[in-house]
Amino acid sequence: MDITPLVPQGRQIIQGYAHGRFRVSSQVYDGAVIVFPESTQNWDFTKTMADLTPDDFAPLIAAADQLDVVLVGCGSALRTMPLALRQALKDRGITVEFMDTGAACRTYNVLMAEGRRVAAALLPTEAT
Repeated sequence: MDITPLVPQGRQIIQGYAHGRFRVSSQVYDGAVIVFPESTQNWDFTKTMADLTPDDFAPLIAAADQLDVVLVGCGSALRTMPLALRQALKDRGITVEFMDTGAACRTYNVLMAEGRRVAAALLPTEAT
């Protein structure tokens, strides 16, 4: 019996991550990425998690009306986000969940396969 969820054609599936890269729907991306169900783009991430501002989430804020949740993969370990930033994103229509990158990749794939309105902003596992 095949228990693999059926994923509509054209949806972005995170297939792997390692050594500062991500493989999404057979395309390799170097560095941080933002994955939407319909597209993937590089994420210009040059800060630490503690230095993030709402401007760093501009592509996600622009799509806020199409998303229920944004998963933020913080690298190899969970990092905390300032409460003020979490609130600023919520004020802009973005609900964020922070987790390590591996968990964010797996959770994104499950939610996307279920048809949920999800995006993932992912830092490489080497990022801090």
